[in-house]
This record gives sequence, structure tokens and C-alpha cells, in this order.
Amino acid sequence: MKAKAIKLGWSLVYFVAGMLLLLGMWDMVSRITKGEIPSPIATWGTFKEVMTNPFQNDPDYKGIGTKLLSSLARVGIGFGLGSLIAIPLGFVLGSSRIAMNIINPIVQILRPVSPLAWFPLGLAIFQDSPKASIFMIFICSLWPTLINTSFGASSIPQDHKNVGKAFGFSVWKYITKIMLPYTLPHIFTGLRLSIGVAWMVIVAGEMLSGGIGLGYFVWEEGFNGGSVGKILVAILIIGAVGLLLDRLFTSLQKRFTYAV
Repeated sequence: MKAKAIKLGWSLVYFVAGMLLLLGMWDMVSRITKGEIPSPIATWGTFKEVMTNPFQNDPDYKGIGTKLLSSLARVGIGFGLGSLIAIPLGFVLGSSRIAMNIINPIVQILRPVSPLAWFPLGLAIFQDSPKASIFMIFICSLWPTLINTSFGASSIPQDHKNVGKAFGFSVWKYITKIMLPYTLPHIFTGLRLSIGVAWMVIVAGEMLSGGIGLGYFVWEEGFNGGSVGKILVAILIIGAVGLLLDRLFTSLQKRFTYAV
């Protein structure tokens, strides 16, 4: 218990040190640009202004909290749909060499495609900008989960497989009792990477599609004579939410490392 507390304390010290380093570099950039990039103190004032009534949802004005929830909703849908496809398909690829040889080249062709290239295709398919953004998140976020799941499924030791054969496991029982428990750490590693990709892609998607999300907020402030301070606030919120999502999936990943 004491060792755990000490480890937590050091983690907090490192985090604070990192934040102080970031603030110092930020303040230095602000001084070099003679205030064109607002200082941390000036940005804090803008943050308090932006956070006034953050969940306002009037037709003419959306609060920053409303914009954040809109972005999270799109990410949740795209990421969820991608996971629903990636995990079962990863099981198939990891279990069948034939399926791997057939599908893996397709994966390697589609995986490096830029997120921005998928948006026009989604727009052509759905004729709707928000749905095109969700499609872009879906197609970009499924690859890490697919690859990690297939790797986990293909790495199951032969002894585990022999146990299933010895007890006459059905396909479903083999999946739930052997394949899924062994593969869970790999799945959560993929999910952690995928949620990071999904959250990164949403900004680009909303810049193209418009709407009320954080990405469009950054675009609007940057190209319509808006406030650089508000852009920095949005960047910090995007970064903070990305950190929280990463921590969530990291904790889930650690929770299931027993399955290895």
C-alpha cells in the first residue's frame, strides 16, 4: 500500500513538472511573438469567458460544453461502429490463415489513407455532412483494434487450443472461454489506440463538415477573424479530453492484463 502511494506521488510530481515545462515554453513563445500567441495567463481569462454558460444551446449560439458533447457523440458512434466490426473480424483473421492472406492486403491498402480522403467519399454515400464525419471516424479508427485483435487471436498458445479440443468445446465456447479472455489485453490496446485516432480525426472532420463541434469552432475562430485565445482554449480542451479517454482505456487495459 505504501509503495503504491509513493508511486502515485511520483506520478503526480512528474505530471506537475511536465505541465510547468509546457507553461514555461508557452509563455516564452508568447513573449517571442509579442503577444500574438496569448500567454497562459491571458488564455486563462479567455477560458473563464468561454466557460460562462458552457451548455447554452440557443439557435444562434452554442456553448463550448454543447460543442464538446456534439463532438463526443460523433466520436462515440464512429468508434463504436468501428469496434463492432474490428473485433469480430480480428478474431476471424487471427484464427484463419486463409482469411488473413485474403483480407490483410486490403487492410494494408486502406489503412494508410488520409482521413481527409474519406470525407468526400462519405459525403457522396450519405449526402449528409455529420454522417460523413462519423463515416470518416469509423473507417479510420477500426484499424488499430482490428490489427491488435488479430494479433492476439493468432498468438493463442497451442496448449490453450488443445484444452478446448480435449473438452470438446463448441466454437462459441472456445471463443468465450479461451479466445476472448486471452485476447482481451490486445483488444484493449487496440481500443486505446483507436479512440485516440477517433478523437484526432473528429477535429478534421468537423472542420470540413461544419456543425457545432469543437473542430468547427477552431475553424470558425481561425478563419473568420476570431480569437486566437479561444483557439488555444479549444486546443487545450481537445487535449484534456484526449488525455482522459487515453487514461480510461489504459485503466481498462491494465485491468485485463491477467488474461495473458
